[in-house]
Amino acid sequence: MDDSPVPVVTVLTAPYDAQKPGTSGLRKKTNVFQTKPRYLQNFVQCIFGSIDLRDRQGSTVVVGGDGRYYNNAAIEIIVQMAAANGIGHLVIGQNGILSTPAVSCIIRKIKAIGGIILTASHNPGGPDGDFGIKYNISNGGPAPEAVTEKIFQLSKTIEEYSICPDLKVDLTTIGKQQFDLENKFKPFTVEIVDSVEAYTNMLRNIFDFNALKELLSGPNQLKIRLDAMHGVMGPYVKKILCEELGAPANSAVNCVPLEDFGGHHPDPNLTYAADLVQAMQTGDYDFGAAFDGDGDRNMILGKHGFFVNPSDSVAVIAANIFTIPYFQQTGVRGFARSMPTSGALDRVAKATKIALYETPTGWKFFGNLMDANKLSLCGEESFGTGSDHIREKDGLWAVLAWLSIIAKSKQSVETIMQEHWQKYGRNFFTRYDYEEVDAAAAGKIMKDLETLMADRAFVGHKFTVCEEEYIVDKADNFEYCDPVDGSVSRNQGLRIIFTDGSRLIFRLSGTGSAGATIRIYIDSYYKDACKIFKEPQVMLSPLIKIALKISQIHERTGRTSPTVIT
Repeated sequence: MDDSPVPVVTVLTAPYDAQKPGTSGLRKKTNVFQTKPRYLQNFVQCIFGSIDLRDRQGSTVVVGGDGRYYNNAAIEIIVQMAAANGIGHLVIGQNGILSTPAVSCIIRKIKAIGGIILTASHNPGGPDGDFGIKYNISNGGPAPEAVTEKIFQLSKTIEEYSICPDLKVDLTTIGKQQFDLENKFKPFTVEIVDSVEAYTNMLRNIFDFNALKELLSGPNQLKIRLDAMHGVMGPYVKKILCEELGAPANSAVNCVPLEDFGGHHPDPNLTYAADLVQAMQTGDYDFGAAFDGDGDRNMILGKHGFFVNPSDSVAVIAANIFTIPYFQQTGVRGFARSMPTSGALDRVAKATKIALYETPTGWKFFGNLMDANKLSLCGEESFGTGSDHIREKDGLWAVLAWLSIIAKSKQSVETIMQEHWQKYGRNFFTRYDYEEVDAAAAGKIMKDLETLMADRAFVGHKFTVCEEEYIVDKADNFEYCDPVDGSVSRNQGLRIIFTDGSRLIFRLSGTGSAGATIRIYIDSYYKDACKIFKEPQVMLSPLIKIALKISQIHERTGRTSPTVIT
């Protein structure tokens, strides 16, 4: 306990434009947070201001981040402001490190009022990279739109914030630190916790660790390679896969969290995780996985670099869900996918007669369904997979789910995937990302597309490409009415659905920090045995040509190809 009370200071400020949280919080270039006076303080004050004072007083909040540049400097400011705003207890990961799934886990375990996560997820880090801050509510999930809108409205009118500038915490030492504040009756407590412990305990109660240990360290050991991409997952992978489950220490690479992710882009896809893809292509490993900066996304690879599309990944887990002990105990209440995700999960839901929900992009929509006991397993094509054990997508959970299926079936990743396609048919799927497009130009492309789709002659229009015919059956801007609370989310993506069920979807992404990212999703289903093993880009070539033609995206952006193809 410090001897002298820490003063609480009120600082005058003024609003900044464009502090509207996106799909997962407020993301900007790091120098925006660093160089604009009071920029972070304004947003943090608006987070605390969005919580009713009666709920805020003496409450517990969890804080952690993915270790990117500016992480710990931001945590210090959050601690100082939490104290001044009446929060009674902060729980922070040691050295400021907590994966996004771990934050959700801890919020739920200790019944915290919420949590603040410092991450820009799969975006690059470092002084020239991106930084982000998002608020999770008491269920452990991202704040719903009503809360983020309240935060945004407060950010437009903010005039002052409260802070204890003299309050300093030690993030390195596990244990409690207490501080007396001026005009406060109870001490303010900061508790530093092991970043991995609570999350590991949770996973032990979900999976059969004995079976997984036999798989990874037994006589017929599965050879794995896990790439943490110098993000937050390094300590988790080392502790759980190597120490707990017995995988050789050299199975895990790039496990030291770095402020700039080693100069790499911590996005687990075929473009940015190229090192893992190359390592898997040698044939030296049976199973590979990569994670993003904050640990909520995953990419699954089989031997020789066999790629599991994320849309297929959640469908395979759904089809084999009872290999996971957790679901043997809880049962399965429902499946869900984001609207742009392929219909592969729908096939499993139909065959198993389990409810299927189609939501907008954003994990908060899944959280609402989970809290209402309507949903057990869900996924997004953007490399996110998870279940109702927490309220965030969970990269390591997805990896352990796949390893559980392999342990039970004693089959390779490729064989599991091929047998799945033979049983359910295959949704060929690809996504074209055009990153950092001029925001105004991107908006105009989307507006013109919507105008084209609204033309009465568009529905029924026939496109003929490469001797393939596609007739437009439906064209709209996806709208979602939440079956739990009745809230309506509009303008969630332009959809063109053809009479054979194939789909083209166009969206502006909400996870970038500069310019705009236009995403085009192409999804087409085949059941024919002679077609299901062909290459996706070949099978989808006619639809890709239609998408590029009607959007004129190359002509209007000056691009000759996407930034990333998934």
